[in-house]
Amino acid sequence: MKSFIWNMKVLLFLLPIIVLGQTPKKEYAKLSYDELHDLYFANEKDKIVQQQCAQAYLAKANKENIPIQKAKANYQFALLYYDKDVSKAIMYLDSVIKYSQNTGHKFFPAAAYCEKADLLQRQFKFKEALNNYNLAEKIALKTNIDYYYVVRGYIAITKSEDLGDFKEALDIYKECYRYYKSKDVRNPKLGRDYLTVIFGIADCYKSLHNKDSTTYYNKLGYRESYITKNEEYKYLFVLNEGANQVEGKNYKVGLDSISKALPKMIKYDNVSNVLAGYFYLGKVYEGLGKKAIAAENFIKVDSIYKVTKEISTEFIDGYPYLISYYKNLGDKENQLKYITAYMTIDSTLQKNYRELNKLVHKEYDIPRLISDKEALIESLGKDKIKTYWGFGVLFLITIGMGGFGIYQYKLKKRYRSRFEKIINETTGKEGNGIEENKDKEIKIAVTKIEDIGIAEELVNQILEKLDDFENKKEYLESNITVQMLSTTFVTNTKYVSKIVNVYKGKTFTQYINDLRVEYAITQLQENKMLRKYTIQALALEFGFNNAESFSAAFYKKTGIKPTYFIKELDNVT
Repeated sequence: MKSFIWNMKVLLFLLPIIVLGQTPKKEYAKLSYDELHDLYFANEKDKIVQQQCAQAYLAKANKENIPIQKAKANYQFALLYYDKDVSKAIMYLDSVIKYSQNTGHKFFPAAAYCEKADLLQRQFKFKEALNNYNLAEKIALKTNIDYYYVVRGYIAITKSEDLGDFKEALDIYKECYRYYKSKDVRNPKLGRDYLTVIFGIADCYKSLHNKDSTTYYNKLGYRESYITKNEEYKYLFVLNEGANQVEGKNYKVGLDSISKALPKMIKYDNVSNVLAGYFYLGKVYEGLGKKAIAAENFIKVDSIYKVTKEISTEFIDGYPYLISYYKNLGDKENQLKYITAYMTIDSTLQKNYRELNKLVHKEYDIPRLISDKEALIESLGKDKIKTYWGFGVLFLITIGMGGFGIYQYKLKKRYRSRFEKIINETTGKEGNGIEENKDKEIKIAVTKIEDIGIAEELVNQILEKLDDFENKKEYLESNITVQMLSTTFVTNTKYVSKIVNVYKGKTFTQYINDLRVEYAITQLQENKMLRKYTIQALALEFGFNNAESFSAAFYKKTGIKPTYFIKELDNVT
């Protein structure tokens, strides 16, 4: 999982940026170094102003022949080209290094070496990047011990996230951790660096499959984030622990954590960890046997990758899943699509020194993928030929349509009967139906308390709490689970599950879904505005996570689809 704080520009360690409101128009040449610096960083969205500031800064530095000011001017130019021309950015950083060498400055040239290393990493030149980080740490060790440990953190991230050297990265993170423990880590200056190191340790332990140590450091990081009021980091630790639980096949606990953290990653536009969230949701639903939902989340991972063009070996397992998923569905086009995507990623990562072999060979090897890809292309070509033959049997199909029409007529009649039954049952419940149900439940309670081996008093307490749960319509919470309900009832999951099975005559999931569907039926009859909602919107309204799960539960309960029910309601009201 990606750590994001180390990628912040080194400018955070330089002079504080004074945000200027409406800066008066002055002659740039008349401004001081500090004024030019502040004006440059106050206009990050106006590249023309930044260009003019950098030019004025460099002209002033050249005129006064001050090496460190020449270095700072070149650094400003480097930032201008950072995201659009890597070669030019590196050229300016080399000038920063040249002018600031042996000046004893607190950040230069160490920071320039770090920026250069970051740009080399983007080009997958990891050996050269590490060489620049090593030069940075040697200088920082003499000039700025705090920044020295920041550089050590950069090196740890490169080794863990780019090179897969988790043990070596862990040693470096722990070295940084020991340093920060001797400092005031709740000071804003060091607080984020300390949290980043804790996250790095937790993430390395996760990659090394040390579940208990991962949990320990995730909890430590969560506590520190809470104390220092760093919400983004707090939920980053929640997400990482969710991933840790998924790796340990504790899917329901993992799902709970990821579901809480993912919206926060989206809120903070933390793209790399949004990708991580969707990937581990895919793993959760794969583990729970919910194949379609797993595929949906792995597809979201692919969508993010297509935009960012960045993915690590940690998150590529979704592609073999998608290939198998569409193969089993007989969907050749999507199977071919994800084989092609998977092979492209493999080619990129192999070429750029990332160790993908062990992951690829777990389910597919490249020669097999090539063979499958060629076979699919050939098969799709044959399918097109078969399309022309299809016209030859069109006459037979036309005849068959007559029989199909009869079948549809009978089906509509059956659906209409089911619709009328729902309406009648709903109307009946407004009278004596509720009391009859209560009497029935009491009779069941008398006869079955001894059968299930739970004390009568406890059974009655839980049944009362279930009544309260139903009356307050708490089943409309989308993330309700038997674990959550048991915690609310101050009892254990086995008791709640068993009582629902026996006294409600259904599984816990079916019980929740039936309550939601019954509520949906009532609301759709009473509120005409709801009928204008999309099925997806209705699903969320009634506590379901998506349209598919709502439609399936509605059909299972009533024998008709919600779209048909709404259509018929509109016809009769």
